[in-house]
Amino acid sequence: MRRVRAQLRHEGQRASRKRVARLMREACLRGVSRRRGFTVTTERNVRARPAPDLVNRQFVADAPNVLWVADMTYIPTWTGFLYLAVVLDAFSRKVVGWAMGEQMTAELVIAALNMALHTRRPASVIHHSDQGSQYTSLAFGGRCREMGVKPSMGTVGDAYDNAMAESFFATLECELIDRRCWRSKAEARTALFTWIESWYNPRRLHSALNYESPINFEEKQGARNDRAPSTGLPTASAGSSQAPTAAVDNPASQSA
Repeated sequence: MRRVRAQLRHEGQRASRKRVARLMREACLRGVSRRRGFTVTTERNVRARPAPDLVNRQFVADAPNVLWVADMTYIPTWTGFLYLAVVLDAFSRKVVGWAMGEQMTAELVIAALNMALHTRRPASVIHHSDQGSQYTSLAFGGRCREMGVKPSMGTVGDAYDNAMAESFFATLECELIDRRCWRSKAEARTALFTWIESWYNPRRLHSALNYESPINFEEKQGARNDRAPSTGLPTASAGSSQAPTAAVDNPASQSA
């Protein structure tokens, strides 16, 4: 209800909390539940040496590109699982990097990191994740050293040590995945791209951001322009368009 009221305020319509609650009851509208079921996507390599925890559950940043949080999840389709890796900026909750693939590999999380580096160009940033084998791999560690990224990892089996990323995936699940089904992985890719780039980043309101969207929050805070240059690091997936798209209502309401 609070988010509905905030959206009305953004559109220039003012209404009391009680009036919004009453109208929602009369229209049989209610918020979706964020009760998320967990499936293991973290496979630890016991021989790998994890990075230290530089965050200690303090997911706050006073500027962009100070702290990034990262994780990966799965999306079920009729033809099998599609995996999504993301990188979020703790300053604004904006998804600054993402990649999709059919396997949970180091290449997938490196692709998401590369996209974040490409679009944000940080001077120095902490990259916080769990201790999944993809993040403790030699390839990922080497990429971090090459680009001056400081890796940070939480403890094993504790979702609170990567709470911001877990919260993002809980939102994705209740607003999109639980409300749609896809016949193919291509359909799921399109839906995820639309949800991230045309809904979550430009339009979804966050209580932690005083009910602003990530993009609007950065603009109002005077964050620097993070548009990607014409040349630079490779983005998330070869052959997929990264061109800006028009903001849309929640794409979960669109037909499958």
